[in-house]
Amino acid sequence: CGFVQMYGMTETTGTIVALEPEDHTPEGSQRMRSAGKPLAGVEIAILDGEGKPLPVGQVGEIATRSLANMKGYWNLPEASKRTMTEDGWLRTGDAGYLDEDGYVYVHDRVKDMIISGAENIYPAEVESAIFGHPAIAEVAVIGVPDDKWGESVKAVVVLKEGVEASPDEIIAFARTRIAGYKAPRTVDFIEALPRNPSGKILKRELREPYWAGKDRRVN
Repeated sequence: CGFVQMYGMTETTGTIVALEPEDHTPEGSQRMRSAGKPLAGVEIAILDGEGKPLPVGQVGEIATRSLANMKGYWNLPEASKRTMTEDGWLRTGDAGYLDEDGYVYVHDRVKDMIISGAENIYPAEVESAIFGHPAIAEVAVIGVPDDKWGESVKAVVVLKEGVEASPDEIIAFARTRIAGYKAPRTVDFIEALPRNPSGKILKRELREPYWAGKDRRVN
């Protein structure tokens, strides 16, 4: 029995993408970073902010179309309209891209994306870079208001017990691993990240204090 990785959501009524056993190799491969390929009867597209398809390799919102998708949310017409397109595509809320062989790569949640100086920055990439620092136990990256750039990158960090690190040290470390514009401009330290009962980090709670009184809606 081989290992299979699957990707789907409640709105798709099950799995839409799978990474089959033959793509799981002991030595590892680029494809093991993907969620896999669409199942039979499932279409996948990557859409830009206007709902237009993006070419291979470009990050946008993952959308799917199949006969198994929901028709909408019960008694929630506005939410249904935001999620479903007129031609049957369901917006997943996940950011990702397709490679030349049709494999789907999930990047981050669209609502968590930071737009700084017209550049799209995905927190998951920044978090992965920062998490390599030996003093860091947990990290969450959020966008905060910036008068010049619209948003700037902030890292909210939980340090390991008995270990110290400065904001400048963490920022410098991140710059050695990712492009400078993606690195955090500021770092906050807290004792624990807020989580829901299932353990998911509540980034909305982290963002809210910074966006209070601002025009931008906090997701």
